[in-house]
Amino acid sequence: MHADTYDYVVIGSGFGGSVSALRLAEKGYRVLVLERGRRLSGKDFPRTNWSLRRWLWLPQLGFRGLFNMSFMPHVTALSGVGVGGGSLVYANTLPVPKSAFFQAASWGHLADWERELAPHYETALRMLGATRNPAMTYPDDVLREVGQDLGREGAFEAANVAVYFGDPSKPTPDPFFGGKGPERTGCNGCGGCMLGCRFGAKNTLDKNYLYLAEQLGARIEADTDVFDVRPAGSDPATQGYVVHARTGTSFIAAENEHRTFRARQVVFAGGVMGTVELLLKLRVGGSLPKLSPRVGESIRTNSEVLMGVVTERRDRDLSRGIAIGSILHTDAHSHLEPVRYPAGAGFFRMLALPHAPGETLGRRLAHALGFFVRHPIRTLRAALVPDWAKFTMILLYMRAGEGKLRMRLGRGMHNGFRDGVTTEVSDGEAPKAWLPEATDLGRRVAAKIDGTPQSILTETLFGVPTTAHILGGAAMGAHPDEGVIDAQHRVHGYPGLFVIDGSAISANPGVNPSLTITALAERAMAFIPPAPRAPAPQP
Repeated sequence: MHADTYDYVVIGSGFGGSVSALRLAEKGYRVLVLERGRRLSGKDFPRTNWSLRRWLWLPQLGFRGLFNMSFMPHVTALSGVGVGGGSLVYANTLPVPKSAFFQAASWGHLADWERELAPHYETALRMLGATRNPAMTYPDDVLREVGQDLGREGAFEAANVAVYFGDPSKPTPDPFFGGKGPERTGCNGCGGCMLGCRFGAKNTLDKNYLYLAEQLGARIEADTDVFDVRPAGSDPATQGYVVHARTGTSFIAAENEHRTFRARQVVFAGGVMGTVELLLKLRVGGSLPKLSPRVGESIRTNSEVLMGVVTERRDRDLSRGIAIGSILHTDAHSHLEPVRYPAGAGFFRMLALPHAPGETLGRRLAHALGFFVRHPIRTLRAALVPDWAKFTMILLYMRAGEGKLRMRLGRGMHNGFRDGVTTEVSDGEAPKAWLPEATDLGRRVAAKIDGTPQSILTETLFGVPTTAHILGGAAMGAHPDEGVIDAQHRVHGYPGLFVIDGSAISANPGVNPSLTITALAERAMAFIPPAPRAPAPQP
């Protein structure tokens, strides 16, 4: 085969792409993974999020960090960039959704999802090194007390997390894969999970799926941004596809090397903010004109509300521990999690305003102004707190709502202020920056820690919520008018193309989705047969 020809090219190295890379390599295929971000090690991760060049992904400004913020009319989406994708910046939590997710009308007719995914969830938990958090901290105790006050003490639990809790003082031989994986160091509770773990305790994908895939011969090309995928001939089922990409770190795209790869089959695994934008461009631009008209439809979030509660007390360090250590299930469809950044990582104080619920800008501003008038000293102290991360308890509220957005090509602040995507409301209500239950929970927490609730300014000023769990856009359907892919993740109309990432999730899980993306990828790979053996040479 030509040097740049592969059985599979995988675009993206997050939870879907990493699973695909390992399982395809195990089946004997020649695999190439293309990742637009950097390959990072512990020394490359920032100590705080004030190290903007090392933390933020703004390539047109020369910032090639691991954290991307995409600003759109109805949602601000947070995502990870780099070899390992979202695992580099996610909060380690690995919950299984409730039964309603698997039975949702949007995809429940396609398979018995709860039964079929059960063994793949078990595999994913094992591969990601899941364990119950053994190190509860003060914010977890506060959350437990809130549960008691609500009469839901039994609904509080330690989070299931992808963290190695071994000896933090020295490296230990691989504890997960019988010595085949990298050596590890135990968690020291620094709180830096979402900035990239600098100590080797977080079970990111470069320490399991991707690490093992490379041992089997899979190649990973970092700093490589795919911009075109098209059939190599009139019959892609036999002739495959041509993948065009640019490799390099210049903020001027034309200065980076244009590379072409041939692939018999291609897996799109760049997450919603990578895969959906690329598919929209390929459909509109003519490279893949037969893509379903459903591309960009059924975009969902977990209906999150994010708040920071800044305490006036100085006898507690809220930054110590793992990113998310516990969960309080507030009802059958909603839950609350305490989140943290490490001491000194106070960038988000620059975006913080008083939490101000309300449907209109006028009502939100009235709430914010009213709070300031009633509590001027408290508001100023929260704004001027000496170490925002150390004295702030971040709250993440999620619920299983079913409002949907439509994503379209447009100009936006995405991927470094280049042309990106925009959103429209397609079904139900748009995601909200505030919900009455979330506001009530925030106030209950504030009362317990003598704190002041805050929100991100895009929420207070524009009513636009923030999500780390944007999903859908390449949803499943029995035919192209119903979805972009079928129940085996195969793209309708293009044999040999797959979508295996968060954009394939076709209902709202209501919980952190990383484990579900991993389980779906494991299931998708189970349908791929082993590579055919080359014929034995004739005597």
